[in-house]
Amino acid sequence: MKKKPTITAQTKQNIIDAFWELYCTKRIEKITIKEITTRAGYNRSTFYEYFTDVYDVLEQMENTLISRLQELPMQQLSSPGDPFPFEALVSMYSHHSKYLVVLLGDHGDPAFQGKVKGSMKPIIKEILVSKGAKDSFELDYTLEYALSAMIGILSYWFNQEKAPSLESLMVLITELSSEGVMRKLIG
Repeated sequence: MKKKPTITAQTKQNIIDAFWELYCTKRIEKITIKEITTRAGYNRSTFYEYFTDVYDVLEQMENTLISRLQELPMQQLSSPGDPFPFEALVSMYSHHSKYLVVLLGDHGDPAFQGKVKGSMKPIIKEILVSKGAKDSFELDYTLEYALSAMIGILSYWFNQEKAPSLESLMVLITELSSEGVMRKLIG
C-alpha cells in the first residue's frame, strides 16, 4: 500500500523541523539521528526513508533554499537603472531569514555562502552581459565582491538588535555601490 504524498511530505518536513530546532542550538556533528527522530516523533527507519544522515538533512535544506533563489524571476533581479538585485536579495533574505541567519552566521555551514554565490553569480552575470558588460575576469571578481558584500551586510543587519530600517539600509547599499566603499569610509 502506497503512502499518500501529502503525508510523506509532512513527515519529511517534521523531520526537517526537528533537525532545524537542534541545528539552531548545536553544531551538526553533535546532532544524532536518535535526537531528531525522538523530537519529530518517528523511528529511525522513517528517518532513513528520507535521509541518509544528518548531513543529508542539511544538504537538502540548503538545496531547497538555493532552488528558491534560482526561481526568482529575471525581471525581479534587475531594475532598468540598477543591474544588481539588491531588493530581490533583501526580499528573499527576509522571507527565509529564519534559515539564512543561522546558515550564514558564525555557527552555520561555512560552505553555504559559496553555494548561494555560485547559484546567483551566473544569473546576474547573464543580465550584465546582456546589457553590454564584457565577460571578463574583472566582471567575475566584481560580482564575487558584490555578492560577498551583500550576503555579509544582510547577515549583519538581521543579527542587529537596533538595526536601521530597510529603507536606510537600501540607501546605504546604493551609496556604497555608486560612490565606492573607500569614498564612503574616508569621505
